[in-house]
Amino acid sequence: MSVDSGSTDQDPPKIDFPCLYPIKIIGKAVDDFQKSVVSAVERHTGTITADLIKVQPSRKNNYLSVTVTIAATGEEQLQSIFQDLKKIESVKMVL
Repeated sequence: MSVDSGSTDQDPPKIDFPCLYPIKIIGKAVDDFQKSVVSAVERHTGTITADLIKVQPSRKNNYLSVTVTIAATGEEQLQSIFQDLKKIESVKMVL
């Protein structure tokens, strides 16, 4: 019986940097949520134009989804962005 070690331990897909990379941030729909999350991302990317930001409220307007598409330069940049976003109290999930 042969065992294919690659079939059970798959590496995550590799990302070729630089690339356009969407980051979806979901959180409580508080007054400054969008501004806070965009500012946190811009600390690592520079200014993000409005056409690269998509905002979607939840059905009952309790939550807000903000998708920011960035020009990702590397894994370290993405990890730094995710860490800063997780520090924002109103953020519930980062995808």
